[in-house]
Amino acid sequence: MSMSSSLEGLRSLLGVNPAAPSATTGRSATAPAPSGLGSDQATLSSAGSQVSQAAANDGVRPDKVAAIQAALAAGTYSVPASAVASKVIDAMITGR
Repeated sequence: MSMSSSLEGLRSLLGVNPAAPSATTGRSATAPAPSGLGSDQATLSSAGSQVSQAAANDGVRPDKVAAIQAALAAGTYSVPASAVASKVIDAMITGR
């Protein structure tokens, strides 16, 4: 299997198209290798950006945190006892 067919298969799997030339500069969105030793290029997709943002937040969703804090402050936040019991048992079984 050639590298180009593997790359094309990966692109189709991820739904990524090759970078289109920029309308303002006529250049691709990718940058050539600065040393000129090869033709390596890197293209970042929106999925990469989303993963980067998620990693930066350490899994914390600020919108959910704010909503729960507001419900706690208002005294309207409640969790069913069965949900708490289920999580406690799961944690005991898995050791987390």
